[in-house]
Amino acid sequence: MSNIALEKLRNWITADDPHLAQAGIILIAISAGLIVGALFGGLGPVIAIGLIGACAIGVLMLRSTQMGLFVLVSLICLLPYGALPFKIGFRPTFLDIALTALFAVWLSRLIIGQQRNFITSPLGAWVFAFQGWVCFIFIFGLRYGGLNVTVARNVLEVLLSVSLFFLVINQVQTVAQLEQVSRVIILAGGGTAALAIFFYVIPADLTVRLLSLLRLFQYPTEGILRYIEDDPTQPMRAIATSIDPNALGGMMVFLTIISTAHLLAKQPLMQRRYLVLITGLMGLTLYLTFSRGSLLGVVAGLGAMSLLRYRKLIILMMLMAALMLVLPQTQFYVARFMEGIRGQDLATQMRFGEYQDALSLIERYPLTGVGFFGTPDIDLYVGVSSVYLLLAQQMGLVGALLYLLIGCGYLLIIVTTLYRLPPQHRLETPLLSYGFAILGAMVGGLFDHFYFNLTFIHIATFYWLTMGLGMVSVSLAKSPESLKSSWAADIRPTLAVKHDKFRRW
Repeated sequence: MSNIALEKLRNWITADDPHLAQAGIILIAISAGLIVGALFGGLGPVIAIGLIGACAIGVLMLRSTQMGLFVLVSLICLLPYGALPFKIGFRPTFLDIALTALFAVWLSRLIIGQQRNFITSPLGAWVFAFQGWVCFIFIFGLRYGGLNVTVARNVLEVLLSVSLFFLVINQVQTVAQLEQVSRVIILAGGGTAALAIFFYVIPADLTVRLLSLLRLFQYPTEGILRYIEDDPTQPMRAIATSIDPNALGGMMVFLTIISTAHLLAKQPLMQRRYLVLITGLMGLTLYLTFSRGSLLGVVAGLGAMSLLRYRKLIILMMLMAALMLVLPQTQFYVARFMEGIRGQDLATQMRFGEYQDALSLIERYPLTGVGFFGTPDIDLYVGVSSVYLLLAQQMGLVGALLYLLIGCGYLLIIVTTLYRLPPQHRLETPLLSYGFAILGAMVGGLFDHFYFNLTFIHIATFYWLTMGLGMVSVSLAKSPESLKSSWAADIRPTLAVKHDKFRRW
């Protein structure tokens, strides 16, 4: 019906009669002016512009899951907690809307037959089992507390974020699509890092005023600036639009490893000087968050990458460590890092207390945990700075073990695929970047809880998005066409050089 109306409108404004065509154009202009004027007058210019832009983006998302992934990545990096400025019974976040639109487009393709196969990947059964356990624990946990609508909505968001793994491996099916998503991740991550540094270096009161403008999208207006141990006399921590500096550090684990892998690639996605700038901004942002767990995650991911492929990266990491040890500007960071290792600072001591309480709760409820609605025991609480202990608290040792098995199985598949690839294969870079980004998150998860937390949905979403893109890389690398074309492209210049040397000899 809408196509017929559009066709009639097109015939009207392109009619041979100039008067008729002019009348059609004038009618469209007047109608558009009335609609835009009503929006600006009724909602105000900021909301009206945002609504028009959101509608345009929404139309593009409904036409392409690839565009939907671009929008999703941009929201995760740049506006992770943004919500609608008005209620529709509740206030859905932009991330909720983007995820819903993505799955709606994918399901419509399955229904109308545009996609006939459902790809699960070697990890599919384990991911399904993990989702099933989440649903079981959600229902089982009702015995310990009444139904909370907010918690139920958060659990649904977590299930959608895990399901993003399947959407990605079914919709990103070519190397070109994979590289497009990678480019958007790097650019959006660079934008996040630039925002974090900008808000860090400008005067504090200006930072507060600028970030307070986000109150329109349900961002907090108090306690915006964050300091080490919440002490304003100590250095400020970078936050960008992530509110929590540790959450920003958790995002930087993914982004820094992904950007570094593409920076060191033989054929980078964009000009190398831009990748140097973006990676440098990400590294500086990671430093300014003062998140020690995130730093360890990045070191683990890049260290494993250097041992497997880029040996020169070891030298670079050693040089950076040496600079941090000798530069006067970094001495506070080094001292704080050493205090954390020795357990001397207040934050680390509090974490040790959390670990002890978490182990006590797990000891009482080992298999199933206490669910997502709280603990039945007044002397214990749910919440700890470790994703594995938090999972064991909420979902028992079964849930934590499933989560860990999925991550370890994923890394095993990535490393096995890398060893089977010909040298300098086109898919080597995405395998390294998305594989060791998950390794960094798994190491960082020992000290942070963001990678599967009902409050930080965007980081959980990015975790499963990254894992999905890694499995897409594995699938493409195993296809004969990919291996053949990449091998031919890589080996031909090598043979030409060897032939030239032989001829001259």
